[in-house]
Amino acid sequence: MSAMPLPGRHKGWNLVAVLTRWLLGGLFLQMGLSKALDPVDFLKLVREYDLTQHPLLLNGIAAALPWFEVFCGVLLLAGVAVRGSALMLLAMLAPFTWVVFQRALAIQADLGIPFCAVKFDCGCGAGEVYICRKLVENGLLILFSAWLLMGWGRGLCARYALMKPRAEN
Repeated sequence: MSAMPLPGRHKGWNLVAVLTRWLLGGLFLQMGLSKALDPVDFLKLVREYDLTQHPLLLNGIAAALPWFEVFCGVLLLAGVAVRGSALMLLAMLAPFTWVVFQRALAIQADLGIPFCAVKFDCGCGAGEVYICRKLVENGLLILFSAWLLMGWGRGLCARYALMKPRAEN
């Protein structure tokens, strides 16, 4: 059984990782802008998850989250702080996927329909989506983000890390 090649050692995988980084960056840039340019609708969608009733927190989420997605998307596209950006995407995607799953279960129970027939606007910026498709999509985004977090996607970076590594003594 051969080990997975180290980042930087296999040009084919590095190219795929760079394309993955650009895909994630472009996707989060697009999703963030779609929410940021229509904050009232995004706020309504955030309210539907019923995670909090505090107006300041709701407004803060609706105002800040889209711009944070845009920021992470731009960093990934430019190749700046790739691992940190990938970590932030994981920190957003994992809980978001869980609450989407929970909301879909509630809708399925209320309507008495098959789980994969559940369709709603989850707030991701793509409009109404079938839940099974959305969960698979988010699972792939989580895997791609984890792959970048492991050190892949360094090619064509403006600045891969924000700090220079220490010189070994």
